[in-house]
Amino acid sequence: MKIAIYTLGCKVNQYETQAMEGELSHRGHTLVPFEDPADAYIINTCAVTAMSGHKSRQVIRRARKQNPQAVVGVCGCYSQTDPQAVSALEVDLVSGSSGRMEFLDELERLLQKKGAPGASRPTGRREAEITVRNIMSTKAFEELPAGGLEGRTRAMLKVEDGCVNFCSYCIIPYARGPVRSLPLQKAAAEAASLSEKGYREIVLTGIEISSWGQDLKNGLGLADLVEAVCTAAPRCRIRLGSLEPRTVTEEFCRRISSLHNLCPHFHLSLQSGCDETLKRMNRKYDTTRYLESVELLRKYYVNPGITTDLIVGFPGETEEEFEKTLAFLKKCAFTAMHVFPYSRRPGTPADKMPDQVPNAVKEDRAQRARGVAQELQRQYLQVWVGQELPVLFEEEKEGLYRGYAPNYVDVLVPSANSLHNIERTVRITEAGEGCLRGEVC
Repeated sequence: MKIAIYTLGCKVNQYETQAMEGELSHRGHTLVPFEDPADAYIINTCAVTAMSGHKSRQVIRRARKQNPQAVVGVCGCYSQTDPQAVSALEVDLVSGSSGRMEFLDELERLLQKKGAPGASRPTGRREAEITVRNIMSTKAFEELPAGGLEGRTRAMLKVEDGCVNFCSYCIIPYARGPVRSLPLQKAAAEAASLSEKGYREIVLTGIEISSWGQDLKNGLGLADLVEAVCTAAPRCRIRLGSLEPRTVTEEFCRRISSLHNLCPHFHLSLQSGCDETLKRMNRKYDTTRYLESVELLRKYYVNPGITTDLIVGFPGETEEEFEKTLAFLKKCAFTAMHVFPYSRRPGTPADKMPDQVPNAVKEDRAQRARGVAQELQRQYLQVWVGQELPVLFEEEKEGLYRGYAPNYVDVLVPSANSLHNIERTVRITEAGEGCLRGEVC
């Protein structure tokens, strides 16, 4: 059967889609682009904002319009949090954010029930089969095969699921449930396997990897996991997903800085640079603790890549609070930032907070924050001109090969020969718009 998958949202969703793609191929199905005719469409949804839910619904309707006779299955965070809304969209199967292999089993059963490609289906309104589990009572980590898309240099390894931070703006704890961790030895074995398959970089991902190991109750934490994975795949770059500031302690930095293959790139969630706003967000740190994490990383690494996320226009954010945030961004000197205007998400405490900020103000603040982010990135990139960086190359476009340095800076070089999945030392000659340019040494 021909099956197409559309993925919305984060790297965890991308990882889970890749696992489903691999399993479907193993079962003998043909994967086709989502725009092509297919016997079944899978939509892996996102619920992080109200707009994410809107986009998920759009894609579901698009799948049904492309082939009214196809089997349409929906999984992911949006269908976990609102299965009834999804079932009303003329779909056949609704699952949530767990049980991926069982979801594929049900999809195959519906395909077999439908019959051969082109067979007619019963007319009338579809009654969706809903198999959404109670995610809040889920205790076991769902082990899925790690990997990446065919031909890619980078693979993702999901090591954690769930979150119990309950930030006031976020629906994800209700969509993903409590913290569940992939055991250390299994993570190390998966990393070794990915290295043997030819991947040159592995990204450790999860909903909140800083909480890895909490559920295992064996005294191990994220530093232990990182050490095990780096040791198991010594020829691979190991890159960390998003971290909470609490993770970055003197001991953590001392231990991980000795690992030669751990990339010096750290994405530290910020969300606001104002303590009053952070408190309303129910974040578990203040700006003093956050800055301590940034300074520790710069103590143990020379010019590491430190990136972050920022939400502007959170309920109650005054102009004075926003100005505090801009000043804090400059103090941290981030190398890159994702800036988002606050988006109301029904079902979260922030949605019902007073003093919601008008959209026009949110957009204005987002533009001002992005201006600061661009200037900080420009300053960071300029530091590397005249220096040399190891670059793992991924793809060619218009005569330029593109790859990433360990600090996650985009690097472009001219090359007449293929550099795909090859690491080369590059002498940086200039800083471009959001990237570096150079020549292979």
